Amino acid sequence: MRTLVMGVVNVTPDSFSEAGRYFSHGNAVQHALQLLDEGADILDIGGESTRPGAKTGEGGVTAAEELGRVLPVIVKVREQRPSALISIDTYKADVARACVRAGAEIVNDVSAARWDPEMSRTLAELKCGVVLMHARGRPEEWRTLPRLSGDAMLELVGRELREWSAAVIAAGVQRERIVLDPGFGFGKNFEENYPLLARLNELHSLRFPLLAGTSRKSFIGRTLAREQDFPEKQGSGKKQDAPPDQRLYGTLATVTAAILRGAHIVRVHDVRPAVEVARVADAILGA
Repeated sequence: MRTLVMGVVNVTPDSFSEAGRYFSHGNAVQHALQLLDEGADILDIGGESTRPGAKTGEGGVTAAEELGRVLPVIVKVREQRPSALISIDTYKADVARACVRAGAEIVNDVSAARWDPEMSRTLAELKCGVVLMHARGRPEEWRTLPRLSGDAMLELVGRELREWSAAVIAAGVQRERIVLDPGFGFGKNFEENYPLLARLNELHSLRFPLLAGTSRKSFIGRTLAREQDFPEKQGSGKKQDAPPDQRLYGTLATVTAAILRGAHIVRVHDVRPAVEVARVADAILGA
């Protein structure tokens, strides 16, 4: 079985990883087509940043704003690559409905259908693919969440994903349409992500395909922090996290680990390197 690679297309002015590089529709479409050329199996198009501290719900990006960002991109990509498999990264039912009608086939919901009371029913009506991601709290709350041990975090993620997937199934979503994502970095601080990655295979007990989205996350930047970024303070022990554009090799290490722990889909910004990593990791598993 081959690991699928999902390429990220952020049509936002404030993405933590790309800082609005693909905010214009033209740049976003060009980037999406490039990711397909590099081997992406799925495009994940999003119009709202869920970086730490971002406001969600009331006070955040409205559904109309979000649709203005993503709908033209979905339509253009579908026109130029009719066979492209498109995912819409949203937690809003109205956005999900409009984007699926425009050609998206998957809804990737970082809230696992919890932040919009209409989402579960909408997903059932749309009969689309569904990614349910675990988020501990909302982005504006993450900095104040109490820390958990590795065992406690894994238990929490497993228990809540079980509950949340059961809820959408009860609302009418077919089980075979669902993929689960443990939500690396979403309400998990630096040290809480590594036990979750190391023990990702234990989530197979939930009996759903798993998606791992570790790409350029801050826990990788913290691990790659360097004292030499403060040349005037050599020997002080003070380090600066590696910025998102310098987390490629760290990301690839986590992608490899996720695949070897049984991830079925990996969500990445840098598609070509991830495709090659996945090919080798799949060969290891196949042996």
